[in-house]
Amino acid sequence: MTNYLDFERPLAEIEGKAEELRAMARQNSEMDIEEEAKALDKKAADMLQDLYKSLSPWRKCLVARHPDRPHCKDYIEALFNEYTPLAGDRNFADDHAVMGGLARLGDRAVMVIGHEKGFDTKSRIARNFGMARPEGYRKTIRLMDIADRFGLPVVTLVDTPGAYPGKGAEERGQSEAIARSTEKCLQLSVPVVSVIIGEGGSGGAVAFATANRVAMLEHSIYSVISPEGCASILWKDAEKMREAAEALRLTAQDLIKLGVADRTIPEPLGGAHRNRETVIADVGLAIEELLAELDGKSGKKLLEERRRKYLDLGSKGLAA
Repeated sequence: MTNYLDFERPLAEIEGKAEELRAMARQNSEMDIEEEAKALDKKAADMLQDLYKSLSPWRKCLVARHPDRPHCKDYIEALFNEYTPLAGDRNFADDHAVMGGLARLGDRAVMVIGHEKGFDTKSRIARNFGMARPEGYRKTIRLMDIADRFGLPVVTLVDTPGAYPGKGAEERGQSEAIARSTEKCLQLSVPVVSVIIGEGGSGGAVAFATANRVAMLEHSIYSVISPEGCASILWKDAEKMREAAEALRLTAQDLIKLGVADRTIPEPLGGAHRNRETVIADVGLAIEELLAELDGKSGKKLLEERRRKYLDLGSKGLAA
């Protein structure tokens, strides 16, 4: 069953009518409705094309948050062989919002780490909707240390609304853990490649994505704050999230121009959730190509390039 976004309601009606016709035909073999159903399919395809031809930043936010998009677990299961999960921060607990471990991408041994939101109510609660606590970032640091020690490239898959802002997380040093994770990304002498697969929210995303190469799915977003949070601060009105989304320049297309992201990975028409297998394969290919760009570079060179990349942020601009 397809989950439709608010702006897709007219499309839902047309596709629903086509399915109703086909359901009636399955119950009564004498009914000939194929021509009518095909006409509705054509109308739906044209409408889908129009809707996604030029999505506004706010609509891209909605697509990036679609519950049926492939999540970190889906990418790991489909792309990586011999995945061995590693758990815990060796200090407080294991944070299920962050998953990671040793794996192979083709013939290449890597350390893969990512945010996992969950796919139903039970798993989303268990995964805290992809919002990591301090122990999640400290687990990430531990895994990055292992990767650095054994010379393994680090691949991160980012999909989080942001770090968890709860009282317990703050008591255990949330901001310090995020800062240490970001610092660790900058200290690694191995290649680091990050892909924003959905939401890249706030410091919770930066702590994973301070990489040599950052790729973004076409309809993913990456921002210092959510549009709703920005609107609440600037205008004291969360309903101004559309204006905030425009101002934040959070789309992959804007971030390529700003130099924050290095590559956009196309999504199927209608978003990644409409053809999960294709988009997962494309992400895998992009990761392999980005890692290949970094092959042969010394640890010192990787460190210098990564440092220069982030020192240069802000040197490019967008016209207002």
